[in-house]
Amino acid sequence: MADSPHPTFQPDETLPGAIRGWAEREPDRPYLRDVHGSSRSYGEFHEASLRWADAFCRAGIRPGDNVPTMVRTSIRAEENWHGLGWMRAVQTGVNVDFRGRMLEYVLTNSKAERMICAAEFLDRVAEVAPSLGLSLVIVPDAEPAELPSDFPVRVVSASELWADASPARDLTIPQRHEIACISYTSGTTGPSKGVIIPWGRMWPNESWIDMSGDDTYYCAFPVFHLSGMLPLAWLGFPGGQVVLRDSFKTQSFWDDVRKYGCTVTALIPAMMNWLLDQPERPDDFDNPLRYVAGAPVVPRVEAFKERFGVQMRTNFGNTEVGTPLYAGPDVTADRASTGKWVTPGYQVRVADTSDYEVPDGDIGELLVRTDEPWRMMVGYFGMPEKTAEAWRNGWFHTGDGVLRDERGCYHFVDRIKDSMRRRGENISSMEVEAYVNEHPDVSETAAIGVPADHGEDEVKICVVLHAPAAVSHAELREFLAERMPTFMVPTFIEFVEEPERTEAMKRIRKVALRADPLNGHTWDARTGKMCR
Repeated sequence: MADSPHPTFQPDETLPGAIRGWAEREPDRPYLRDVHGSSRSYGEFHEASLRWADAFCRAGIRPGDNVPTMVRTSIRAEENWHGLGWMRAVQTGVNVDFRGRMLEYVLTNSKAERMICAAEFLDRVAEVAPSLGLSLVIVPDAEPAELPSDFPVRVVSASELWADASPARDLTIPQRHEIACISYTSGTTGPSKGVIIPWGRMWPNESWIDMSGDDTYYCAFPVFHLSGMLPLAWLGFPGGQVVLRDSFKTQSFWDDVRKYGCTVTALIPAMMNWLLDQPERPDDFDNPLRYVAGAPVVPRVEAFKERFGVQMRTNFGNTEVGTPLYAGPDVTADRASTGKWVTPGYQVRVADTSDYEVPDGDIGELLVRTDEPWRMMVGYFGMPEKTAEAWRNGWFHTGDGVLRDERGCYHFVDRIKDSMRRRGENISSMEVEAYVNEHPDVSETAAIGVPADHGEDEVKICVVLHAPAAVSHAELREFLAERMPTFMVPTFIEFVEEPERTEAMKRIRKVALRADPLNGHTWDARTGKMCR
């Protein structure tokens, strides 16, 4: 489908500039609220950001420095990000689950000299600090007397920095081409890559978004991930509000939404399933949400919409490129007809391994570029060869397998690395998962390939049930055999109760499942017994 006209962006049309504009026009206009009680108007947030900029300068942070930030989502965390941005330092998000080798890798790869770290994570930093080039750790949630005296590098409390700081008035608005943050990918196929994000990426340009200054967005995603940062732009430009929670809590979700009048939010499949699995309440339908953005939507999306009275929207993208494809304003569970259209300002191509466009109906890799500069990542930090590889022939290679149908709509098939091959047939793990999720006792599924003795793969499914022992391995396989193509029917089935998940999006980590695929909890359909 052809793109619709889009505006030409000005260099200083950035989130910090938009916030400053609201701070000058309506300083008391509400902007951020935290479920733990604190709040900021646009004026207060802007002043605090400038004061943090001065404080960081006094701590020795300089323009261009990467500053790893290992904290949970909070108003102060968002202010720290903007304070660094105003002084042209770069917030470098650190997953709060990192420890040991992974934490050491990110702090080393980012060339960190100074970092911001919550008190609860100091012991992890202390373990790896001797091998790093760190000279200072800023602790935002501890007073001087609470800081460890034997820490291997200098530590300072935020209150010490804040006490002598004043708002920096001589700073110019960050430009679209300047760097807003570095966000590390999950590293499923190798070492994590630091994605360099310009301020031009922090823009409410996704077509699935329909928010105004009257909207309030509920955000329970981590601030080390763009999902915990972008909502400030989606609402900050039109002058709306954002409600923050440091992590998703199933039992608190609807109470939070009602208390703060939240009209829009985003939920990943695990979250939607957790909410649906809660006992029904008479007031389920009585809530202020207009719509939920889900990526992707769950098979029970119709039940979700009917029970909670919301519309569902979806989009497709990643950290590097944003959301070049979308579906809406309302989507269904019919995966065969849920189209994804091109977001205005993006160009996409479905190509083969040599970057030649494939015919409609054929599966290829999604390639992306934009009409305007600075709407996508700048590159991978310290990895010029990976940047060049991803940007081959002037297109960003997403690694996602998609097809375009005869209507010009796009359908995600699978991550290229997650595809399987069995009996000469290519298998999409996403399609396998969709079939399994049709069983009424199944909450969530992750399908992986297990190397077969004769070559190619055997299909394994790792299944989260709504209730333990709700269905047997054999019963589930019989259910699938009646519906799936023979070559897709799984050989191995494992029921998992608490699978390892990604911190940001709560997706099941397939890399962990592949580490020991034929374990003692894995049922083998060929023998009818456990593998060990």
